[in-house]
Amino acid sequence: MPDVTAIILAAGLSRRMGERNKLLLPVSDILMIRHMIDTYSAATAGRVVVVTGHQATEVEAALAGSGVKTVFNANYAQGQRTSVACGLRAAGDADKVLIGLGGQLLLIAHDIRDLLAAYAAADTSRISIPAVDQQRGNPIVVPTNLRARLLADPRSPGCKKFTRAHPEHAQFHALASPGFNTDVDTPEAFAALKAGKLEEIT
Repeated sequence: MPDVTAIILAAGLSRRMGERNKLLLPVSDILMIRHMIDTYSAATAGRVVVVTGHQATEVEAALAGSGVKTVFNANYAQGQRTSVACGLRAAGDADKVLIGLGGQLLLIAHDIRDLLAAYAAADTSRISIPAVDQQRGNPIVVPTNLRARLLADPRSPGCKKFTRAHPEHAQFHALASPGFNTDVDTPEAFAALKAGKLEEIT
């Protein structure tokens, strides 16, 4: 699906993980952020853009040789919405954009393809949001016709506020994978991941 650009948010302060940046923690024989890049690259032949911020130099070093584009969010300390806006501005002219998180380690390429298929079979002018047991998850699919709308409010750019304020522009897809709702962002979650028990605490 070369008309898809994936934006991976990797700029946050990782406060819930404590002193460590979760994206730089080892998962098997690679770092967490590299694992996520590999997952998205396997799901779509389109471009992958990584939004960096906190410890940008280290994150970019972890991505060396991956072929992804990185873009630095100078306002990363102001929250995730600024990283979403930064990524959308860097997305180019793709027909649709996937916006995902850097720590969803239960997510696999097949899950992402299922979401893209659900979007393609629905209203492609609306934002597609996965829902597992009626809980909204990530990544989401943003069509090109709504990207300017998401950037229109400089005080609160991004998707979360927009989709709640304008439900007519959003659609939910019931999907079964726990990967859509799981983000490894605490020491407890990381320990469960290493023990092979992450699904038990989601």
